[in-house]
Amino acid sequence: MARFQQDADATELGRALAELRHAAGLSQAEAGARVGMTSQGWGLYEAGKRPGLFRPDVQRRLTAALDASMEDLALLVARSLAGHAPSTTMISGVESPGQVYGSAPPARARQIETHQLTDDALAPWAASGVVLEFDTGRWPRRDQGCVIDLVSGERRVRLYDHADADAIHVRDASMQRDSLQRIDRADVHRVCAVIARRET
Repeated sequence: MARFQQDADATELGRALAELRHAAGLSQAEAGARVGMTSQGWGLYEAGKRPGLFRPDVQRRLTAALDASMEDLALLVARSLAGHAPSTTMISGVESPGQVYGSAPPARARQIETHQLTDDALAPWAASGVVLEFDTGRWPRRDQGCVIDLVSGERRVRLYDHADADAIHVRDASMQRDSLQRIDRADVHRVCAVIARRET
């Protein structure tokens, strides 16, 4: 019986994680890329087939990739367990069209912000004085400019390379891929994609 309860809890957590992902407007591949895993790996969490989903550190990492929090995840699970889930059900782990597991926290509104470069670290991609426009709700692609705000308040503007479970790997315009800069995820407040460059 205890085993069944654990499986049921894992299923509810997975459903809640899927709802947060839908609210963020991300595919499993896009969400997985934010934490350095494949779409299949992310899908296993949503299907409740990875026991690691019970760990707070894993929940924190997965929800952060969705611009959400552990509290958002817990709220959705609580609503579902309290009987607020709709009558539509999960069949063989496939979500029915239009299914909603309660009211998900709204996806964070995407907002365009600007930042003016004060050095030539990214030249010739973007030189000092260039104004960058960046989308606060978009994750960068490889070799795309990115604005990284740290929890310390520091801001770094770099070219994005890749991310894994523990860190984000970036470079400036002069660096080769064998000498990337590593920024620990624990130090990162947000990562935003540069979408335009304007000469002043």
